[in-house]
Amino acid sequence: MERRNARQTREIVVPGDVLDGTGMKPGDYAYVQGGKVRASVMGVRNVFQNTVGVIPLRGCYMPTSGDTVIGVIVDIGPSNWLVDIGAPYPAPLHVNEVPWKVEFGDTSRYLGMGNVVLLKVLSVDESKKIQVTMKDSGLRRLEGGRLVKVSHSKVSRIIGKSGSMISMLKNMTDCRITVGQNGMVWVDGDEENADVAVRAIRMIEEKAQCGNLTDLVREFIESKLPQSEIDEGDE
Repeated sequence: MERRNARQTREIVVPGDVLDGTGMKPGDYAYVQGGKVRASVMGVRNVFQNTVGVIPLRGCYMPTSGDTVIGVIVDIGPSNWLVDIGAPYPAPLHVNEVPWKVEFGDTSRYLGMGNVVLLKVLSVDESKKIQVTMKDSGLRRLEGGRLVKVSHSKVSRIIGKSGSMISMLKNMTDCRITVGQNGMVWVDGDEENADVAVRAIRMIEEKAQCGNLTDLVREFIESKLPQSEIDEGDE
């Protein structure tokens, strides 16, 4: 199979444009129709390994059913909370979609203003109404730590192939790290280690198109946390 170079000339595409017709897999903001991969948004054509997708020109996160996202409580009603997930429209979290039995008007006892929560997008209808839930495995309120906002289009690079990049970050910094598909990243750990983890995440965002990104990130962390040369190299 012909080897493809990810560092090819960037081209602007619009929804429906053909990104590839030779069998590559659809990446972010791409779909298959008639045997060809097409763009679903306006942006820059992006090839990574054996996938082709689009880096949106507009930075706003557009939620999709099934996305795991991190949000912040920005308003409280008698039967729901309004969550900011970085989308252009609100994401209400109803009392029926949390793991607690909440009485009407008692919502502030469970989640308060500014609380950070890990959610899943249940659905987004044609009128852009979002349904989110906390009633699934692993979904919860995120206590402590710090929140980092990155471009949602760079999330796949922060996670890495089969989770390789995020695993390396966690192991080398000894931090708990949770990545939302909306570009919100939660980091919790020793202050010095967490600082390095956040800087490494920023580096991944900035240098997302570099072919040797994993090596660059590893070298950066080793230079800041010399004692972190743990067994990640044996993975």
